[in-house]
Amino acid sequence: MIRLRYWFKYLLLVIFGLFIVMSQPFIIPAQAVNKEAQQQNEADLLTQRGQKQLDIGQAESAFKTWQKATKIYQKLHYEDGITGSLINQNLALQALGLHYRACNTLLSALKLDANASLCATTPQQPTDKMEKLLTATINKQTFSPLNLLGLHNLGEVLRRLGKLDESKKVLSEILSATKWIPSVDTSGILLSLGSTRQDIYKQARNQYSEIEEPVFQKEFVNLIQQQALDSLDIYQQVINTLNTSEQVQLQAQLHRLSLLLDFENWLTGESKLGNKKLASLRTRITQQIQPSVDLLLKNHLAFSRLPASYSVYAKLNFAKSLNKIPDKQFHSQAIEYAESAFQTAKSTNSQRLQSESLGTLGKLKLEQSQTYFEEALGLAQSVHAWDLAYQWQQELGILYKEQGKYKEALQAYSAAIENVTLVRNNLLSKNTDLQFSFQEKVEPLYRDYMQLLLTDSNPNLSRIIQTNERLQIAELENYLQCGKLNLTALNEFEKLDTSPTIIHIIDLVDSVEVISQSPKQPLHHHSIESQLIRGHINNLVDTLQDKNLAYVNADVILEHSQALYNLLIAPIKYLPTSGTLVFTLDASLQSLPMGLLHDGKNYLIQRYGITGTLGSRMQPPKLLKEKQLKAFIAGLSKISPSFYAPNAPKGLKVLPGVEVEIANVKKGITSSKVLLNEDFISPMLEKELSTDDFSIIHLTTHAQFSSIPDRTMIFAWDKPITVSEFNDFLKEKTQSQEGIELLVLSACQTAKGNKRSALGMAGVAVQAGARSTIATLWQVDADSSALLMKEFYQRLKDGLTKVEALRLAQLQLISNPQYQHPSHWAAFLLIGGWL
Repeated sequence: MIRLRYWFKYLLLVIFGLFIVMSQPFIIPAQAVNKEAQQQNEADLLTQRGQKQLDIGQAESAFKTWQKATKIYQKLHYEDGITGSLINQNLALQALGLHYRACNTLLSALKLDANASLCATTPQQPTDKMEKLLTATINKQTFSPLNLLGLHNLGEVLRRLGKLDESKKVLSEILSATKWIPSVDTSGILLSLGSTRQDIYKQARNQYSEIEEPVFQKEFVNLIQQQALDSLDIYQQVINTLNTSEQVQLQAQLHRLSLLLDFENWLTGESKLGNKKLASLRTRITQQIQPSVDLLLKNHLAFSRLPASYSVYAKLNFAKSLNKIPDKQFHSQAIEYAESAFQTAKSTNSQRLQSESLGTLGKLKLEQSQTYFEEALGLAQSVHAWDLAYQWQQELGILYKEQGKYKEALQAYSAAIENVTLVRNNLLSKNTDLQFSFQEKVEPLYRDYMQLLLTDSNPNLSRIIQTNERLQIAELENYLQCGKLNLTALNEFEKLDTSPTIIHIIDLVDSVEVISQSPKQPLHHHSIESQLIRGHINNLVDTLQDKNLAYVNADVILEHSQALYNLLIAPIKYLPTSGTLVFTLDASLQSLPMGLLHDGKNYLIQRYGITGTLGSRMQPPKLLKEKQLKAFIAGLSKISPSFYAPNAPKGLKVLPGVEVEIANVKKGITSSKVLLNEDFISPMLEKELSTDDFSIIHLTTHAQFSSIPDRTMIFAWDKPITVSEFNDFLKEKTQSQEGIELLVLSACQTAKGNKRSALGMAGVAVQAGARSTIATLWQVDADSSALLMKEFYQRLKDGLTKVEALRLAQLQLISNPQYQHPSHWAAFLLIGGWL
């Protein structure tokens, strides 16, 4: 979706680019004057034509036109012309949503290294590395008007790629550099910085809705406030600046109103939850809304003075903001602006503009919404605008469901999911709307569809499983910000020696659905009312995350684990008496070790080997052979500088028994490389992992799983290593055929309050390219951990599967009176391949 704030930028920057290109004559030989002057004139005309095409929403035509202009300038060896045309090409690519290509086109225009990963859509580099890269990039530039234009665009496109810290860095640097150049109008750059800060606010607000840990919630409340206030101040500064163009003024006013309304809504929600400190701030924000609306209504003629396509987005932006204010008069004005936008859109012959206008009218004129959405959908499909199509399909699905048209509703939801998948999987067109608001926009689509499927008297269980798988993989991809993951569904694996029973547990708020797949048996489904199970889940998770877990009476744990067994497992008809169970758990259950469930006589782990996976997808399972038992082992047995890092949890202490565990692991494998304490630093870890061929990585050091990716970390001596940094260390290795067979994190803990531990575990595993991962949900007693690991590796050496080796190691602890309390053995989870 092309938003208003970008369209004004296109207008101003293209005009600025034209001025530069056409006002910088170049020297040509006298004998070629006529011919080359004719070619330059042709290129200049193409540049102007491209601008007009972009003005009316014909971005693809504009791109092709500017490509032709670039070729002519290249023939003339006119460097400023080439640079200006490439910058213009980037504008068209941004309008088409091809942000990755736009970014690389800008690197070419600025003569920067396209291999520097600045534009990469894969997980971001560590902040310090990227800061150095950006500083070096900017320092290479001379601050000519043309280069400033290119750098300004680079800041814009980085924001659209979701690389917000990088965008802020670029824009701040060029603002700082241009302070001493009085002839440069910085209002457009300042506006872009305000937009980047607004996106940081949006990202933080949406992350906050997914954070479960109280300590991180407090931190994000402060971050959200700071970014919102900073952005509002920047917009006000642009509005107050003399000689700022009417288009930039209008854009700043629209952005500011939109942010005021969104921020007020968030503050209202937080105040209702009991955060009284925000009440005075909410009052201040609320008082600014009416004057902001009045200012825009007063400037209503400015909307009409814009080129047609920009006018459409400006009017729709204002209509959406007016509709958020609970006032009938404003609702009527919102409809007027949306209808005006549609009429203007029709004059451009742009199906995309018309589709977005009609979709907005569908949300405003409820009595005619179905007609509007159906027409908007047809137009979006005609131009393959899948980012719009899925929205209108979702809206139609809701309407059809309300009307009792379940067949039509199912078709609409199914098509919406296919289209949102298309949008998410397009790595060249990163959609930051979906990235920042996954829980708000994407997740409900999948869950509503599953609920709708369950209304059938004979529900399509296979479709529900498939939808849940896609949701969980999408959630993991969103968590890691890594693009499409290359994982395989379990039912696609062939020639496996053992076929597990797969148990899907899906939380649909009002109910928890259990669907089991046993070998050579039909699917089995049963449903549990949420009120019957929610208390047991929450109480058990709270108990297991208590720092005094070892002192909790085992009967307290058994009360909830037996209740959960009776609700979740006991009703399953085709459960074998032994074998392997693969659990696909929804977010609310991911911090529960399923082996802890108890049937009244035995724990589940005493009958079955248990592994977990997200979306029942993983890398193909593979049995570890004795000759493959080559391990990289690292650990910390002393207090290290990383314990005091700003992002480290408070109160980290020395892990006892680390050296004993390492010695036990070494006994159970054929060869190893060990880094202990001062030797276990991140550069050495990166070197060892990228250069040697280890099939096992065993880390006995503090690690934390969090619902926030950059707080999911493993502690080396010098610093905490985040999940994305860990991926960087293993890039070369994961590109090889073998990769890592087993990753073991034996001293992990889950951040207090986090119910989605498996998300962090699976994230680390995927980034490591590991077939299987063993990790702990809480920090386990040193002696019991060392004993379990000794037994586990010995069983692996004997040729057992990973799942059976772990199960027998846990059973040995259960059989020992000293270690039979669940705090000693239940924390160990296997994620991924069971062989």
